Amino acid sequence: MDARPDETIRNHFLNWQCRLRQIAMRQDGGRPAPGMRPQLLLKGGEVLSPGVITLMVPLEPEESTDFFRFQCQKTHDPAQVYEKGLQFLQGTHFQQARTFNDELTALFESTSNVAETLMKEGECLLSFEQFSQRYKMFCAVRRFKQDDPEWQATYWHNRLFNPALSLDAQILGFKPDWSSAQADPDPR
Repeated sequence: MDARPDETIRNHFLNWQCRLRQIAMRQDGGRPAPGMRPQLLLKGGEVLSPGVITLMVPLEPEESTDFFRFQCQKTHDPAQVYEKGLQFLQGTHFQQARTFNDELTALFESTSNVAETLMKEGECLLSFEQFSQRYKMFCAVRRFKQDDPEWQATYWHNRLFNPALSLDAQILGFKPDWSSAQADPDPR
């Protein structure tokens, strides 16, 4: 039985995202690739941000979150934290797209006007592009609380790369409406 068209785009997108993240971790020292930093637009087309770094959160994030937290708390040497975190992310972390939630997350400063606008609007359009692939999709936006697994996973992942992150960071989730998603080229 063939997958529904929106499921086909969803699966293709998640596989593409995992591949981009493998390349970023293994070849670029963890620097976010362009396809990991979608343009953020309001529903009417107004550009809210030229690029926001998004993360993929595992369906069961506890193991990786615990590892990231442990690495960040065991030493005050940011180079050592970065190296250990990068080694973990270079391994099998992004091997299986099916192990990730399709709701992307992003970290914003506590005073971020972009985050406040997104929460007020409740939705946005994300536009991804890298190599010869493009995706556009409407997403519902929500704010996570500190005790949410998605908040913890996103915060500690980001903390590997930025030891100065504040615990008052805002973490938002972007849940795609796959029926609105467009891909070019289209995998269907």
